Amino acid sequence: MRKSVIGVMGGEDVPEDVQETARRLGGLIAQRGWILLNGGRNAGVMAASARGAREANGTVIGILPGRDTSGASGDLDVAVVTGMGDGRNVVNVLSSDILIACLGATGTLSEIALALKNRKHVVCLGWSRLQGAESLLRSIAPNPLVHFADSPEEAIKITEEMLSKS
Repeated sequence: MRKSVIGVMGGEDVPEDVQETARRLGGLIAQRGWILLNGGRNAGVMAASARGAREANGTVIGILPGRDTSGASGDLDVAVVTGMGDGRNVVNVLSSDILIACLGATGTLSEIALALKNRKHVVCLGWSRLQGAESLLRSIAPNPLVHFADSPEEAIKITEEMLSKS
């Protein structure tokens, strides 16, 4: 049976508390035997989630924007070099069964939009702290595809429910 691939997206320049949330999330994903997929870089949510999964003996795939592995997280098991820049976001989304979007900026928003366009479930983790973010995201997507969580544990519970339905 194929393991579930959970895409963890989020910003590279985020506060420490968001990085800690991503690290805990990575560990919880690994503990369930799921594969964590992210943008692969050694920064922000990408590095933190990979570190958390590695600490829990999980498997991490990083989809890198450049033509080599420079700048890659040292916690990746597999580094996929794309040479696609931001175009790699399509690979991130289509290769994931479900996306968990931690706080980020325009890159993260593009991944959320791509996921919704491709009828993928997105769990928005921590977005309630941004005024108006939840209503904006709900307005652009059918409600069954967008989910909101305030903790990594809640995000995992929602992910488990969505995986059991697919």
